[in-house]
Amino acid sequence: MSTLTPGALLARRYRLVDRVGAGGMSVIWRARDEVLDRTVAVKVLSAALAADARFRDMVRDEARAAAQLVHPHVATVHDYAETVAPDGTVTAFVVLELLTGEELEAKLTAGPLPWPEAVRVCAEVAEALAAAHRLGIVHRDVTPANVMLTATGAKVLDFGIATRIGAPDEDAEGETFGTPAYVAPERLDGTPAQPATDTYALGVLLHETLTGQVPVPADTWDDLTRALASGLVPGPPEVPGLPAAVATLCVRCLSRDPLARPTAHAAATELRAALSPVASPSTVESRRPRRALLVAAAIAAVLAVGAAVLVPLFRADPPYPGGVVTQPTTGPARPPGPGPTDKPPKPPPPTAGTLGEALRRIEGVINEGQRAGDIRADAAVDLRNLLRQLHGPESRADRVVQLREKVAVRAGEGAISGAYAERLDLALAGFPHI
Repeated sequence: MSTLTPGALLARRYRLVDRVGAGGMSVIWRARDEVLDRTVAVKVLSAALAADARFRDMVRDEARAAAQLVHPHVATVHDYAETVAPDGTVTAFVVLELLTGEELEAKLTAGPLPWPEAVRVCAEVAEALAAAHRLGIVHRDVTPANVMLTATGAKVLDFGIATRIGAPDEDAEGETFGTPAYVAPERLDGTPAQPATDTYALGVLLHETLTGQVPVPADTWDDLTRALASGLVPGPPEVPGLPAAVATLCVRCLSRDPLARPTAHAAATELRAALSPVASPSTVESRRPRRALLVAAAIAAVLAVGAAVLVPLFRADPPYPGGVVTQPTTGPARPPGPGPTDKPPKPPPPTAGTLGEALRRIEGVINEGQRAGDIRADAAVDLRNLLRQLHGPESRADRVVQLREKVAVRAGEGAISGAYAERLDLALAGFPHI
């Protein structure tokens, strides 16, 4: 990498122009794509990392995953390539969209942002993360250094250590990826990568943009371990004029319990609501009654066309913004008959049985829904990981309630069909020993 100079041609396509950034893992060049005649950013891995075939494979696989993510608040990945010099030296690089703007990290050196700007930036970051999570991708390093402020809004950079939901969260040497102050507590225990870890980092980002300080200061992994062992619980950011709903959201994102955190989609919805021209602490708090009116209107519409059964019912005070919880209900049998709108047959309410039987029953519903295309792959992985936590007896009742709520949230995002959300809720309602 040190031998690269302006004018060098990589992969017979990318002409290097000048260096625009550098870090411990890579150097970023402005370059010209001579095939498509456009300016791009070329991120060249350090020689030491590029020499490791395992690391190159990881970066290539992650670049391939990130290339699927096309979103207005994500820096687009265009290409990954490797070249081999006559002496055997490997140059590995990722080609990205070249952005013009200011890194959020640099802007924060002048102090915190005005709260409307901080909320807008974090809403855009949350929307980018929600799009990644829908594709089953977890970023794992959401920090101000990886957010660029451009004329078209915030852009999330560097999915270089991104991974698939449910993948191991450590490298080959057992080291944790990421920046300590932004790493969720459960990641120190090697918990598989989950969207909730990105939501925690979003909470740190929101706190820092609002106050200029991270909620849990930690420059090293040892610092983070000591801070967590001390029992430090971050409080809400205290900013004049900040809507109470935003302060509460920040605390929820920073929860020690991953299941208590909102999804990135829900967080984005909350933050956008706080930016509404008519949003104030009172109007933000009034969203729950408004949501109830919308639900009532939806029910009235269904009745108007003669629906026989109404499912699911919406809980009046959902634990997540925009979330719904389906409740088991019975009603007249649906007339049989094929058709594109037919739901999978609803099983009778399950009996408790043994723990193993209950777990297998729920796993079967997840597998069936995934095969039918009614449960998206990332949601299936998410549910299976949460299901494993029901093996232990500790707080099983609370875990079942949280899992039912998570099913409802993923259904609200469109990751689980209404029919399968209902079936999962029925299976969980009959979970034993709660």
